[in-house]
Amino acid sequence: MTTFFNRLGWTVVIVILIGVFAIFAYNIGFKAGSTGSEVTVSGDEKVVDPAGAPPVSVAEGVVVGPAGLAIPVAGVRPRDLVDTYTQARAGGARRHDAIDIMSPVGRPVVAAAPGRVEKLFFSEGGGGITAYIRSDDGRWSYYYAHLSAYAPGLHEGQRLLRGAPVGYVGFTGNANPAGPHLHFAVNRMNPGEKWYQGSPINPYPLLAGTPAKR
Repeated sequence: MTTFFNRLGWTVVIVILIGVFAIFAYNIGFKAGSTGSEVTVSGDEKVVDPAGAPPVSVAEGVVVGPAGLAIPVAGVRPRDLVDTYTQARAGGARRHDAIDIMSPVGRPVVAAAPGRVEKLFFSEGGGGITAYIRSDDGRWSYYYAHLSAYAPGLHEGQRLLRGAPVGYVGFTGNANPAGPHLHFAVNRMNPGEKWYQGSPINPYPLLAGTPAKR
């Protein structure tokens, strides 16, 4: 009888140990395959690690600026940005109201912030291949222009995470082929305003962490 209980006791201990090991292994595996983006800090820059996110949801080299917006061109750092917000356009007829992020053709363009694709639009004499993404709370619109192409599968109504692919740098519309870039604008939206409306704000300080030009 004593031998029986000894064997039963060891069996219970082994079962418990196996269970604890399985839970531990599951947690390790869950963390390794987590769908949330891992963010590592390097100096004053935060780099989104694509290994910590689902495939094709985050491009490599995406940098998150101090305001929490991802710099919308992969591989571009805050120090690479130039404040072109107040520059004149159309021969001085209007202000730029955006920044141009210079980059080679085909460089991935990513969502600066989470939101929903509100409009995909081609403007032959303006922004060319463009995308308008509205923030989840409806208060902000992010405009991406002069794309060479959209990211595969991108469609209106689609919800994107920060860092998700939007398209690729180009020079469609009225951009100069000698200077491919992303035209990036941020607009504050009032209730009821359409995708082409809103009040522009300068995205440069949000991305670069330095004051805008006066």
